[in-house]
Amino acid sequence: QVQLEESGGGLVQAGGSLRLSCAASGRIFSINAMGWYRQAPGKQRELVERIFSSGRTIYADSVKGRFTISRDNAKNTAYLQMNTLKPEDTAVYYCTASRAPGYVDWGQGTQVTVSS
Repeated sequence: QVQLEESGGGLVQAGGSLRLSCAASGRIFSINAMGWYRQAPGKQRELVERIFSSGRTIYADSVKGRFTISRDNAKNTAYLQMNTLKPEDTAVYYCTASRAPGYVDWGQGTQVTVSS
């Protein structure tokens, strides 16, 4: 299994920025993708952005041009740079690590709150 620890969440004004970090441990050699999901109160958990070993990324249309995912393989850490934050970005953000053929490990989440 893979253990994931998120950090970097907090309270920020609309238009501001935050950088989330996700440190992975355990079977890190088997990870082929890492990503970020979020869940707002009363809403379904949704994809924010994922990055694969090849460097390819997928992302939600709602964060296009504002959020950027990156991965430091040497440090076994993924990052989510969030710019031009909006109140609708308020949610608990979860880090994920994917292992073939279909295993997904989840972090405990970090709260991001964007004020108007």
